[in-house]
Parts: sequence; structure tokens; C-alpha cells
Amino acid sequence: MDTTTDEQRFTRVYRETYAAVEAYVRRRIHPDRARDVVAEVFLVAWRRFDEAPVADALPWLYGVARRTLANVHRADQRHVGLTQVLAAQPGRHVEDHAGAVAERLHLAEAFDGLSESDREVLRLALWEELAPKDAARVLGCTSATFQVRLHRARRRLRRRVASTGEAEAPSRGTRATMLPETTGGGRDA
Repeated sequence: MDTTTDEQRFTRVYRETYAAVEAYVRRRIHPDRARDVVAEVFLVAWRRFDEAPVADALPWLYGVARRTLANVHRADQRHVGLTQVLAAQPGRHVEDHAGAVAERLHLAEAFDGLSESDREVLRLALWEELAPKDAARVLGCTSATFQVRLHRARRRLRRRVASTGEAEAPSRGTRATMLPETTGGGRDA
């Protein structure tokens, strides 16, 4: 009567077959990966050891190794396929918007430093895009008076932006939104 436990029997099979299983795997996969595959083979063997033949376990272990290698090769193919799909995707360049945000904050700070009447003139002309005659009607003045106020408000805004120095001043593109050189405002200007 055999009194050896499964653990003792597995340890004996492991010692007797490890070199042969390792050689089998090394001939079929890159040597750097062989040790991990062999470890996986013996892990599967331990989990399914009750299915192993008692007399000669090596052919059975070769079968486990073959299936384990097939799984590794399939995983490698999926990895290569995924890499190719990702490589074929168009590259996206995300620009750093920090400079533009800083410029807009700088311009907003300069805008907030203006008087309420200057801000309202600029809002009507640039944000609401009202024609000078319509903006003048909102303010209760003539079109000519509105255009003078708009010109002065833009000049004061330009000065406030420039007073903080060119290093912090908004770029020409950002300033163009708030500081156009023309004296007219809105759609009809």
C-alpha cells in the first residue's frame, strides 16, 4: 500500500521531469521566457495532478506544456495585432493651452480694471456685436458719441494690457478679439 501524499508524489515527478520539460519548452520559445512558461506548466500540473498518469507523467507534462505554449503564442499574436491596430491609429497632438489661458486671464484682468462704462461699450460692440447705431440706442447716445466712447475704451484697454509688460501681454491674436484697430463696432462697422 502506497502512503505517499499528492504533494510528495508531485515533488518526485517535478524533480524527475523538470529538466526534460524545460528543454522541451526552451526549444519552442525564446529562452528568456522559458522559465515562466515552465512554471505555468507545473502550476497547471499541480492543479490537475489527479489526472496525471501514475507511472509515466512526462508525456502528460509535454501535453500540458504544448497547450501552455499554444496559449502563450495566441497571447503574443493578440499583442502584436493590438500593437499594429494602435500604430495605425492617427496620432493626436494635443497642444498646451496654458499660454492661451494665461493670455485670456491677463486680458480679463485688464478688462475688469476698466470703468463700468468702458466695459459696457466694449461688451455691446464686441460681445453683443451690435452695430454702432444700435449700441448707441442702448446707451441713449448718438452713433458718433458711441464710436468715440468705443475708441477711448479700446485705447484704455490696450494701455492696461500693455502696462503689465510685453512678457505678460496677450498675443496679437487674443488682443484682436478685444482690441480691434478700427473705430467702428459690430457688424456694420
